[in-house]
Amino acid sequence: MDPLVILILVAAIVVVFLVASTVRIVPQARRYNIERFGRYRRTLQPGLNLVLPVADRINTKLDVREQVYSSDPKPVITEDNLVVNIDTVLYYQITDPRAAAYEVSSFLQAIDQLTVTTLRNVIGSMDLEGTLTSREEINNRLRAVLDDATGKWGIRVNRVEIKAIDPPNTIKEAMEKQMRAERDKRAAILHAEGERQAKVLTAEGTKQKDILEAQGTQQAMILRADGEAKAVERVFQAVHRNNADPKILAYKYLETLPHLAQSDNNTFWVIPGELTEAVRTVTSAFGEQPTTGPPQPAPSAEAAVTGADGMPDKGGTPQEPEADSQLSLDADEAAKQAAAAVTEAKAEAEAARSRPTPGRGQTSGD
Repeated sequence: MDPLVILILVAAIVVVFLVASTVRIVPQARRYNIERFGRYRRTLQPGLNLVLPVADRINTKLDVREQVYSSDPKPVITEDNLVVNIDTVLYYQITDPRAAAYEVSSFLQAIDQLTVTTLRNVIGSMDLEGTLTSREEINNRLRAVLDDATGKWGIRVNRVEIKAIDPPNTIKEAMEKQMRAERDKRAAILHAEGERQAKVLTAEGTKQKDILEAQGTQQAMILRADGEAKAVERVFQAVHRNNADPKILAYKYLETLPHLAQSDNNTFWVIPGELTEAVRTVTSAFGEQPTTGPPQPAPSAEAAVTGADGMPDKGGTPQEPEADSQLSLDADEAAKQAAAAVTEAKAEAEAARSRPTPGRGQTSGD
């Protein structure tokens, strides 16, 4: 082969090598630290960069994006002398590639150890319950300490999160029992509250029902009393308007007496003292009527005391000429009914006298 060709080939190879050694292409979000003869020279930014061949070399390639580092569970002792395993998640970002490469030998290991020591200091001042319920406080304290310590390393700690807190198995069982007891307690309280509400509502309903029934009964009694009062008033007005005499009133009195003994709970029946007078009045009324001739007019209730000649005394009013013709026509039948009523009343009185009184064993009379 021609020596000139060989020389050209060697020169071309050297040129390609020099060009390859001179040109450096840095990807986005990457930083390259350049050393010249073993000393830090500069940091290459993303894009096309030229370096001095042979003299310059790339020492470290760093990723400046936010990264996540998950540590292994570390045993930590709480204030109440319980050992818990805590593992954390760290979110960090490289802000100064030179410091991250030259200020600390391994920044991830340094951050991990710093996290463990800080976590033990923080957890050592809390009990187990405070540790389980104060994660936000622990995260903030860890972040403050780590951010302050890693600032000179060219690293910014954006966030620190506790991923898990694992207490001992015996503590877990005790916590489960406590949680179960709390839930049972809440369930019992809710059940009792429900029963209480149900009883209160039932009592309110019963109260409302009794009130409405009492109001209904009151209204019914008032209406019934008003009806009876109006009926009595009408009867009273009818009696006074028709000018009934004492004989008719005595007859109605005898007619009402048998109804006094119609109740099943009566053990004796008292015959009023006015019965004899009423019988005598009715008997004299029907016995004095003539069998022939026109019927005699009945004396008016508003008439005064009359004389033997039928004329009113002084100060009285004259008798009305009108009389009850139906009473005269049915005088015999009315007398028979009155006698039967008296006989029935006496029989019922005798029967009531012969029945023993409950609780006493003796017969009550009139």
